[in-house]
Amino acid sequence: MQQNIDNPVVPDINDILPKMASGHEEDIRPGKTVLVIGSGGREHAIVDALSRSARVQKIYACPGNPGMARHATCVDISATDVPALVEFVKEKNIDLTVVGPEASLAAGIADALQAEGRRVFGPTKAAARIESSKEFAKEIMEKYGVPTGFYKSFDRYEDAKAYAENLPLPTVIKYDGLAAGKGVVVATTREEADAALRDMLLDSAFGQGRVLIEEFLDGPEFSFMCAVGGRKVYPLALAQDHKRAFDGDKGPNTGGMGAYSPLPFISEEVREKALEEILQRTADGLAEEGIDYTGILYGGLILTKDGPKVIEFNARFGDPETEVVLPRLKSDIYDLFDAAIDRADHQTEWSDEACLGVVLASDGYPGSYKKGVALNFDGCRKVYHMGTSLKDGELQTAGGRVAMVTGMGKTLQEAAANAYEDVKKSATAGIFFRSDIGKQVLK
Repeated sequence: MQQNIDNPVVPDINDILPKMASGHEEDIRPGKTVLVIGSGGREHAIVDALSRSARVQKIYACPGNPGMARHATCVDISATDVPALVEFVKEKNIDLTVVGPEASLAAGIADALQAEGRRVFGPTKAAARIESSKEFAKEIMEKYGVPTGFYKSFDRYEDAKAYAENLPLPTVIKYDGLAAGKGVVVATTREEADAALRDMLLDSAFGQGRVLIEEFLDGPEFSFMCAVGGRKVYPLALAQDHKRAFDGDKGPNTGGMGAYSPLPFISEEVREKALEEILQRTADGLAEEGIDYTGILYGGLILTKDGPKVIEFNARFGDPETEVVLPRLKSDIYDLFDAAIDRADHQTEWSDEACLGVVLASDGYPGSYKKGVALNFDGCRKVYHMGTSLKDGELQTAGGRVAMVTGMGKTLQEAAANAYEDVKKSATAGIFFRSDIGKQVLK
């Protein structure tokens, strides 16, 4: 089934190039060959941005998804199969590898590619600890004066429970390791706090590990992603994610149910303060620790009455924020990746247009859900696939978060109207979505 999933801006030469039967361009343009590792909406957005690059000739995705197949050759190699990925990079003489998911970073793909002398945009295992260990991240912030909330870490349930019982509510409980964006509980009652501690420390819901009990910070949250090459920091456009499953910010936390960019409630002064006192200071701190960081440093920030502070760091592009940030990128994303790897000067250019995206999710998510629900994105302007598959030529659901339907416009109101117009075209039985993405700025 052919989906009209997006309308990328590509060099005019593409209009006259012969096409292969698969729909891919023939490899006759001089240019770079790029591998994107991952299979979700974030990686689809990266592929989409690379397809607009004048410097890129060929894109591979491992393992990719049906949406990426419009612009990339998808190869069935797991995102965590490091030996197979390294061999593929060598076999195809890949010029640049872009790592999407945190699991690939934790598996050491960047280390392995660097050891082979290959260019890779994504931090090493040591650098990715800024995400894989929340305690390590807190220690870096504490040492280098990066503003964040106070915390204490525990590995024994009894100790954690005793400490939490004496804290004001709400209180924040975080699993120290990777938890696919779900290892955070904002407990508003003692019972919720105790349940979270039992879940993480006694039942090992995310594996064996420690927990952090943190100060609850109040204010609007926002995402500030920067490309980083050593001490060089290249800021991307700001975005805001919606984590709760249902309208009105109700229900359990998810991997993200929608996002939008830009953010009218963040002034240029606050942005500059966050850039200098948080992102730049963290990059400098990592460098001081002897950690050579190359990749995206994602600041999950909150604007408190005392200014911007860190909730958490991620070591890769955020999902679903990437799907609303990269469509606004006017400059060449390959140049950005190149500059970060080479520690070179680079200025990104951004569209004045707004972008808003709504996630379509399988009924039951983030709990158990059914797969194999038929999908149809015909007539939609731009859809990023998150959890889809092709079976007998039919596009179907294959994950909890299925796809992100996005809209652009001169204003956020126009972007939201365009996104929800396409949501109505594509939503079907077995799928749910939030109807209030961007509510904070669309009142």
